[in-house]
Amino acid sequence: MTGNAENADGSTHAGAHGSYGGYGGHDGPQSFWTKYVWSQDHKVIAVQYACTAIAVGLVGLVLSNLMRLQLGFPGKFSFIDASHYYQYVTMHGMIMVIYLLTALFLGGFGNYLIPLMVGARDMVFPFLNMLSYWVYLLAVVVLMVSFFVPGGPTGAGWTLYPPQAILPGTPGTEWGIVLMLVSLLIFIVAATMGGLNYVTTALQARTEGMTLLRMPLTVWGIVMATVLALLAFPALFVSGVMMLLDKTLHTSFFMPAVVSMGQPLDYRGGSPLLFQHLFWFFGHPEVYIVALPAFGIVSDLISVHARKNIFGYRMMVWAILAIGVLSFVVWAHHMFISGMNPYFGFLFATTTLIIAIPTAIKVYNWVLTLWRGDIHLTVPMLFAIGFISTFVIGGLTGLFLGNVSVDMPLSNTYFVVAHFHMVMGVAPLLVVFGGIYHWYPLVSGRRLNDRLGQWHFWITFLGTYAIFFPMHYLGILGMPRRYYEFQNYSFIPESAHTMNTYISVAAFVVALGQLLFLFNLAWSVRHGKPAGLNPWRAASLEWQTPHAPPEHGNWGAVLPTTYRWPYEYSVPGDIDDFVPQNLAPDPRRPATLVDGGDSAALHGGGSKAPPPPESPKGATP
Repeated sequence: MTGNAENADGSTHAGAHGSYGGYGGHDGPQSFWTKYVWSQDHKVIAVQYACTAIAVGLVGLVLSNLMRLQLGFPGKFSFIDASHYYQYVTMHGMIMVIYLLTALFLGGFGNYLIPLMVGARDMVFPFLNMLSYWVYLLAVVVLMVSFFVPGGPTGAGWTLYPPQAILPGTPGTEWGIVLMLVSLLIFIVAATMGGLNYVTTALQARTEGMTLLRMPLTVWGIVMATVLALLAFPALFVSGVMMLLDKTLHTSFFMPAVVSMGQPLDYRGGSPLLFQHLFWFFGHPEVYIVALPAFGIVSDLISVHARKNIFGYRMMVWAILAIGVLSFVVWAHHMFISGMNPYFGFLFATTTLIIAIPTAIKVYNWVLTLWRGDIHLTVPMLFAIGFISTFVIGGLTGLFLGNVSVDMPLSNTYFVVAHFHMVMGVAPLLVVFGGIYHWYPLVSGRRLNDRLGQWHFWITFLGTYAIFFPMHYLGILGMPRRYYEFQNYSFIPESAHTMNTYISVAAFVVALGQLLFLFNLAWSVRHGKPAGLNPWRAASLEWQTPHAPPEHGNWGAVLPTTYRWPYEYSVPGDIDDFVPQNLAPDPRRPATLVDGGDSAALHGGGSKAPPPPESPKGATP
């Protein structure tokens, strides 16, 4: 059932909002505070999420470069000692995974795109949506405060393993670990508030004709990731509460009897292994909480910029659902070296390899969508293609680590660092950049500068390969991760130290390259070329709004009606290159492709079309 469609008399079905003009608590003129600060408009909230996530992500980027200063030039910077190094590692990992990527994909892209793509006026619960952002901001503030408390932030590693996270000798064990745990608990509350909105809006607020199998794959990816978050975050929440009690009240959920610095601690009977199971039951779905929205976004980018129907739409949807289910039965592959029954390890190695099947289906379908397409190498398309290559390489290294016998010697080396960053760091960030370049005209009404965008892409893409590709070699050499310095280990050859210096220089270049992106964002808000209503000539519903950027309520007085799927491109015999979702059928028009027409997508697509209009000077054709 669709939940927010207009009836013939102009009324709406029971759905997100009863009628335009009085929904969401925005009657009459708005002040600056109600429009931009305490706004209940999903688009403003999405921009708030994105700006906050990017800001905190810059903190994570600075921390990573401080780590690279030490690793590339050990002992040259006196302000980086061992305690600070481990604090940088911990905060960098947690910031990038949770506070940047998760918040940006769900709170940023999800908030902005879901209502527009399904034809709704706003989220189903606008006030709850607004509240979710401010709770998220509170979580970020609490996390940042930990930099300024006695002892600094926690240095227990981003996985926060006990007993190390609580032992007195660990950096930040006084207030840092407490603030980290409190911040995580607050973040989970915010994610739950937002998640309920995303799922409910996609299921109950779709406009007339917007069936589930007419939703863009971006919506499918974000909704499935949200379901994973709603199911996986409780495990992290419970483990966080239990560790907080271990730290503050000296309970023993995770703390065994232990002696620290010659003194027995007041703990007994706890199980650190229990925490690992709880953490990774959240931790591996978290990979797909980030990856599934990226899968959906890159599908839309490729289809639009290759002027080609997405190949295997239904198969892509089923692959998203299969990945979501399988993501909950692979968590223990992170714990092969923790000690487990060999049959248990075999089970999780098997499920780990099985989950590669639906993932490979998506990769094949992306390639088949590109096949014989009229590919426009726009900046969003460059980032989309860069994502595919990066994700494939990172995924292939995951096949090694999914095998117990191979994982054992590689698990604590830089091979894992390289794999994790290729799959969980670089690949999703390429999609983030591609999505921002693609939808920036919708958000601002102006286009980002293409020349700066191309420089940004090549510096980021080539630079990240220069950073993480050599790390696989370091891992095979046996260079252990998490170490502050490597000068006193005879088994590490001199070439590894030279390579570490080279990696650090590449990291600094990539970090400087992001300044181009930030400048482009800020400059184009006022000086970018006007984009018009649909600069990419996309068929999906978010580009069919009467105004760009969309006004409050998105659709004016009448909601759109959906007549087809969102990937109708290169229609044979048609005068235009695409058919919008909300364009009513014309009996005089030639027959168009059926929803999900794979055969036509493979053999009939790719008819030459003019490049996107209004492309700024210097854009790639």
